[in-house]
Amino acid sequence: MLSRLMNFLRACWRSSSDRYAHTSSDAVGRQDGLLWYKDTGQHLNGEFSMAVVQANNLLEDQSQIESGSLSSLESGPYGTFVGIYDGHGGPETSRYINDHLFHHLKRFTTEQQSMSVDVIRKAFQATEEGFLSVVTKQWPMKPQIAAVGSCCLVGVICGGTLYVANLGDSRVVLGRLVKATGEVLAVQLSAEHNAGIESVRQELHSLHPDDSHIVVLKHNVWRVKGIIQGSARRLVKAALQEAAKKREMRYSDLKKIDRGVRRHFHDDTTVIVVFLDSNLVSRASTVKGPTLSIRGGGISLPANTLAPCATPVELATT
Repeated sequence: MLSRLMNFLRACWRSSSDRYAHTSSDAVGRQDGLLWYKDTGQHLNGEFSMAVVQANNLLEDQSQIESGSLSSLESGPYGTFVGIYDGHGGPETSRYINDHLFHHLKRFTTEQQSMSVDVIRKAFQATEEGFLSVVTKQWPMKPQIAAVGSCCLVGVICGGTLYVANLGDSRVVLGRLVKATGEVLAVQLSAEHNAGIESVRQELHSLHPDDSHIVVLKHNVWRVKGIIQGSARRLVKAALQEAAKKREMRYSDLKKIDRGVRRHFHDDTTVIVVFLDSNLVSRASTVKGPTLSIRGGGISLPANTLAPCATPVELATT
């Protein structure tokens, strides 16, 4: 799987003449049906590309890139923050993470006046505690909010160090160029957390000893409570082409299927490709650069829209 991914990465960048023709600006990304993408962009440590394809009636995936100051201090540190939040059961949790995680990270970075593993861990914890507070307040009116959740995958580039933090089964893959051969070596940097891993199931059982259904084998797949298992544009298209192939249909026909119904064929999919310039990465974290703040797009819907907790989940069952 990793070798196939790296083949896609090699082809990710292409000339502007090979891109889709659009009249809108690429400053905040472009929309092509259910596909949103930004082919190229600059961040403090290099370049990036990102793409999101929507399948659910409400987009459950959220993503962001923040580049520039990672604190509220004039002295920095400066770097790049990348986050992908794979929501399930609805968009509420991933939206909340998108709105709060980076702000918590900046707050703790300001307090410690540096970037560290502890800063990232505290930001994750503060975000989780904040969302649990929201669930507690909304539970009497919207009890289904207790059934939504999200994976959380973060990368932070600061002071010549790449930090990776992951809760869930999203994945970070590093592509390292081998100059002698011109090949790209794939290195998986993140460890996955889902109920398909025995150690994760054991941990869940130990944390919930009174719940015999905390993990359930459903349709030959281990799921938590029976619900969850826990250019970039080219990568997304490749994933969709694979989904079409499995369904023995043409990719062009798959593209015609509307959101909601599309969830029968694939999930919301988000890919961010970050290219690191070694000269820029090695600079001191006090060196300022261009400020960037961009979020992955999709079909715009009101922020307080609450998806029924059962429908999208059942559509994901295989």
